[in-house]
Amino acid sequence: MALLMEHQFRQLPADKQVETRPFLEAVSYIPSFFDCLGPTIFAPIKADISGNIMKIKAVYDTNPVRFKTLQHILEAEKEIHGSNWPRVGATVALLWLKRGLRFVQIVLQSLVDGEKDDTNPNLIRVNVTKAYEMSLRKYHGWFVQQLFKAALYAAPYKSDFLKALSKGRDVKEEECLEKIKKFLMNFSPTVDAIYELYSKMNADLDYRV
Repeated sequence: MALLMEHQFRQLPADKQVETRPFLEAVSYIPSFFDCLGPTIFAPIKADISGNIMKIKAVYDTNPVRFKTLQHILEAEKEIHGSNWPRVGATVALLWLKRGLRFVQIVLQSLVDGEKDDTNPNLIRVNVTKAYEMSLRKYHGWFVQQLFKAALYAAPYKSDFLKALSKGRDVKEEECLEKIKKFLMNFSPTVDAIYELYSKMNADLDYRV
């Protein structure tokens, strides 16, 4: 679990504003999570997340003071792009990024909650399938869904996945799950806050890819 714990997300302030710079710093390590699931089969998801992070960073770098929080970015882009918003800029990049982050959140939370296939308890297919169904599936067309189906069946054994999260070290499952729980303490509220932001600003889109 060293992979994620070394780059913890910040605790949110009372107003649930997500500060852009520390968010981008922490989230930049999330693509490595998909290497643990399978560097080849999950490569398209990793590339999509990395690309969206870069798009948000490119906007932030143009004016770090103005874009101090993610909400500031959405509000500014709404004003700048008018009727084209929210299908443009960092807004649409964060839209897709939040779905990828929700996928990660549900996989990890499902593992912490002990959800498993009783006939094959060392497989994480149940956890990954649940995460995909709840976070991404409805935004994917038939072809992309089939790609994900193949990826789900290629998901690693839980023991191999937890070892990869621990950077190759042999760590007891209980110890690793406890570290995941600690990581989720700040990660989950951050993801939830971004979802709440999109709902509040009516910035969600339902189109499929």
